[in-house]
Amino acid sequence: MSIPVLLLIVFNVLVSYKGFSESHFFERYKFSVLALHKQQYYRLLSSGFLHVDTAHLVFNMFALYMFGDFVIQITGVFLFMLIYILSLLAGNYFTYVNHKNEPSYSAVGASGAVSGIVYSSILIFPQMQLALIFFPIPMPGYVFGILYLLYTLFGMKSRRDNIGHTAHFGGAVSGFAITLFIFPSLIYMQTNLILLMLIPLIVYVVMKRNGNL
Repeated sequence: MSIPVLLLIVFNVLVSYKGFSESHFFERYKFSVLALHKQQYYRLLSSGFLHVDTAHLVFNMFALYMFGDFVIQITGVFLFMLIYILSLLAGNYFTYVNHKNEPSYSAVGASGAVSGIVYSSILIFPQMQLALIFFPIPMPGYVFGILYLLYTLFGMKSRRDNIGHTAHFGGAVSGFAITLFIFPSLIYMQTNLILLMLIPLIVYVVMKRNGNL
């Protein structure tokens, strides 16, 4: 594990455990639509280092551990951190846009940032084999990427759980887009993959326009 990935994990653990033990700290720095209405924009960043519980923290940090070095070996430290932070901010902002009329909506977690790193790695290494824990059948990364985004859209619509699907979707799309911006040659190398990844975006736009999200 590279030093930058290790440091990110350690920082997430330290901040999250402070939030576990100090409710005032947790409430002050979590993502909150009402707080953002009051222009407390720092929460777009700070909430990405808090987690609901140990299981939530472990899941996100395990994903970061699994995918972080795939990206950093290609991008270098600075661009890796840029993808991580911008995906975090974009995921939370996308959440705000979709829930701005729900003042009581709140969330925490590094999911947006980690999703950005995962989808950056899928773009760079589209033939990597991935599988879900509850569906352990390996599949090419680009297939996983499309199916997972469609799943997040279903989660955004159904709201049957406490998972931040909007942050996942926004962070994933942002990580993918930022990687394309950094390495525009991938547009020519991965044209078919990029076109396929537009499917979930088109579905989102159609669902949003029809009032289904």
